[in-house]
Amino acid sequence: MPHSRDAFRALALLFCSLLPLPAFPAPRATPLAPQVLVITMFDSEARPWLEHEPLTRAVPVPGLAPRYPDVHCTDDAHLCLLTTDMGYANAASVTAALVHSQRFDLRRSYVLVAGIGGVDPAFGTLGSAHWARYVVDGGLSYAVDPRQAPAGWPSGILALGAPQPGEKGDWDTGTELYRLDESLLQRAYALTRATPLLDGDEARAYRIRYPAAPANAPPQVSICDTLSSDTYWHGSTLAAAMATQAAVASGGKAQVCTTQMEDNATLTALRHGAEAGRVDFRRVAVLRTGSNFDREAPGQDVAESLHAKSGGFVPATTNAYRVGKALAATILADWPRWRDGVPPTP
Repeated sequence: MPHSRDAFRALALLFCSLLPLPAFPAPRATPLAPQVLVITMFDSEARPWLEHEPLTRAVPVPGLAPRYPDVHCTDDAHLCLLTTDMGYANAASVTAALVHSQRFDLRRSYVLVAGIGGVDPAFGTLGSAHWARYVVDGGLSYAVDPRQAPAGWPSGILALGAPQPGEKGDWDTGTELYRLDESLLQRAYALTRATPLLDGDEARAYRIRYPAAPANAPPQVSICDTLSSDTYWHGSTLAAAMATQAAVASGGKAQVCTTQMEDNATLTALRHGAEAGRVDFRRVAVLRTGSNFDREAPGQDVAESLHAKSGGFVPATTNAYRVGKALAATILADWPRWRDGVPPTP
């Protein structure tokens, strides 16, 4: 006997009630738009920011380092801190994950890389702080064991595609050299050069091994450049080779005073983000402080120098915070003037 229309409708409604409801995506939260994003590389660099700033808001972001899975922000997210973990792979992948995260809008953020590194005794000392104009990759190179290098070569390190050390190669990756914005660099230096820097008795005692200033003088703030390498190299022979690499990469313009293991990788992720319209590369600054000398003192054994307890670590981590904070505080306190770019000098 045929079903009535009402019975058919009842069966249809019953069937539909058993089907799962369609899943609609949850509405996206408004992205956080920090005015200043600080990038550190490991816990001792991050600790002063976490201890002295109210970074109580932990924001998890997929793709961050397992040891540092959260971005730490103030409640209003005007100041945020990212820790990438050390080395090129971590620095590039973690920075890229944050840049492309939908949780953050970095288009107007000032990005401050603030970490420690080795320092050339000709340009700085333990605890000194240096703003970079040029960031040079010292790892993209040919390397030949110097014991097998041709006669006349000063080292076994030469530019990719180059016939010998000191000559420019015929191929590159496009990430060998970054020049940072000059107006931001000059304002950063002007605002921070009088920052009181931490020193220590151990650092004072160790630096007298070096015969001249600035190596044997108290720490200061300056402008000079930084060289990146995944390899933690050390010693005057390698330092000379790396200086040659920096000169080749920069056309003789870079004056390298600090060495570290991340900055070209971090800047590459930021540059790619800028090309995608997610970062303003003109708002990027790099600050490195001297935690150790990158070469031995006169008459000192290189291995002893490499493993020496120089007393520079605590001053360097502290001063990276103090100097970086001096710039960040100015931006945060006067955001209307900094919002659309580096303001003219008052």
